[in-house]
Amino acid sequence: MKATKTAKTKKSKSGFAALIIPLALIASECVYYFVMGDGSHFVGGNNQNANLPGDYFGIVFKGGFIVPLLMTLLLTVLVFVVERQLTISRAAGSGNVHDFVQKVKGYLSENNVEAAIEACDKQKGSVANVIRAVVVKYRILEGDTTMVKDQKLTSLQKEIEEATSLELPSLEENLVILATITSLATLMGLLGTVLGMIRAFAALANAGAPDSVALANGISEALVNTAFGIGTSVLAVIFYNFFTSKIDKLTYSIDEAGFSIVQSYAANHK
Repeated sequence: MKATKTAKTKKSKSGFAALIIPLALIASECVYYFVMGDGSHFVGGNNQNANLPGDYFGIVFKGGFIVPLLMTLLLTVLVFVVERQLTISRAAGSGNVHDFVQKVKGYLSENNVEAAIEACDKQKGSVANVIRAVVVKYRILEGDTTMVKDQKLTSLQKEIEEATSLELPSLEENLVILATITSLATLMGLLGTVLGMIRAFAALANAGAPDSVALANGISEALVNTAFGIGTSVLAVIFYNFFTSKIDKLTYSIDEAGFSIVQSYAANHK
């Protein structure tokens, strides 16, 4: 039952990830061409001309076709930051995880299994689900007379591993996208920079006097893409590390509680 539920959850999250990126691309293209490329931002009302002085929409538009791709990466980062924050917050449950773990440890040290299960039901979330599964196994083993103590401890440890493998992988879902964007945004920004510099040097290489408009457009393309790429990459790195740190704390809490449950059973059942 748990495995089926987990498989359905993974499938829905994969579908979410596959849907978000194309939608972000469409939204970015629309903003780029219809908002930033609107004639009101350019001399003579034509986006093929130079942008109006100080008009940032026009400046960004002159960054070239790489800009909407970078905007897509930025939107993707923002969407998955919100999605991961909501998911990890739900996984932590309704109360402080550390206090919850200490409460469960206290109940089990008193061999009060029912109170520990009730605390898990109140806490909710992935951490509580894992601990509840183990505590329920704890209760079942108490009434099992067919297994020796060492077998019961091994069974408890196995239950911890199985429950963790079902709950925690969902916390890392989509983090690989943030990690990929960290490198991809920088490389795409670099590509836009190279293309912009090619345009700039092409303008300088023209016969006669250099085309100042083409030169300015080339430099603008280079700088805009660099800024977008680095900014998106920095944002992705910050939140990737932030979420990884939170997941590590949740994992530590589960490990701590699991170890305490095994130790409590060993102490209470000679």
